[in-house]
Amino acid sequence: MKSINSLCWHKQLFALFVLLIAIPSTALSDEFSPALLQINERDNGWLDVTWKVPVRQNRGLSLTPVLPDFLQAVGPVTTKQVPGAWVQHFTYQTNGQTLTGATLSIDGLASVQTDVLIRISLQDGSQYSTILRAGNDTYTVPEHATKLGVATAYWGMGTIHILEGADHLLFVLALLLIVSGLMPLLKAVTAFTVAHSITLVLATLGLVNLPSSPTEAIIALSIVFLAVEIIHKHQGKLGVTERWPWMIAFIFGLFHGLGFAGALSEIGVPQHEVPLALFMFNVGVETGQLLFIAAVLSLMALIKQLPLNIPQGAWRIMPYSIGSVAAFWTIERVTTMF
Repeated sequence: MKSINSLCWHKQLFALFVLLIAIPSTALSDEFSPALLQINERDNGWLDVTWKVPVRQNRGLSLTPVLPDFLQAVGPVTTKQVPGAWVQHFTYQTNGQTLTGATLSIDGLASVQTDVLIRISLQDGSQYSTILRAGNDTYTVPEHATKLGVATAYWGMGTIHILEGADHLLFVLALLLIVSGLMPLLKAVTAFTVAHSITLVLATLGLVNLPSSPTEAIIALSIVFLAVEIIHKHQGKLGVTERWPWMIAFIFGLFHGLGFAGALSEIGVPQHEVPLALFMFNVGVETGQLLFIAAVLSLMALIKQLPLNIPQGAWRIMPYSIGSVAAFWTIERVTTMF
């Protein structure tokens, strides 16, 4: 019986290792650093446009925003470099025309693996946000900002963010490796959800403020902690996570919520629909989280049915892989604080 259980354990770890290495290399941290096109409309048809493009390997990404033809550039373009990006500022005149109904696009997005965040603030108080990516590189400014449009956009942003945030996914993955039984797992996932929902709301509303660097370092450190707990479980030691999984999930979930809030601050929240945008972004995060959990459990069930011969000691692959990556993130994020 022991050898059978050991083989099932190895199969589960093998399946999860396959899933881990399948995570795209572009998602190896939780940094939400899309390109940004921000348009602010002022009195008398003046537009202030900011274009922020990430730098990779000391070069800005080959992306160019394409604005409506009726816009007339006024004055010089200012360019400056900030950590990790080039930022350009433009000024335009609309010549009496309106942006509503106009189409924006990003040239070069089809060949670049990144997201482009669009933020538009019009003179009448209307605000629009969306994310463009390869295969969806155009955006038409709607005539009116509808609740359905806001809900759909922020749900999509939340889902994309969690699925591209490998540190959050590794935390959930580590919980799956530690917690045994459906009910304990549901309690742990629920506690994690409640915790990060609380801090996401409080931070977005400005009631809680913690610098991003310490927050991201603690998130990475939480994964290192769970990796050690996986090893303790396999060695027969009853760790605090196995004993009180919901408590550990809740405590670290508070910090993960601050990480989600950092991403949401990059996106911005429409002031006329703050509760709806917050709620739907969080629903999107939960959607992505549940999709990931379902994929992991399905893959585990599938691999269990395969006649695999996993070498003795293969269980170490997952905790040491998770711990090594998380330790690297921890060191990297701590150094950024200094």
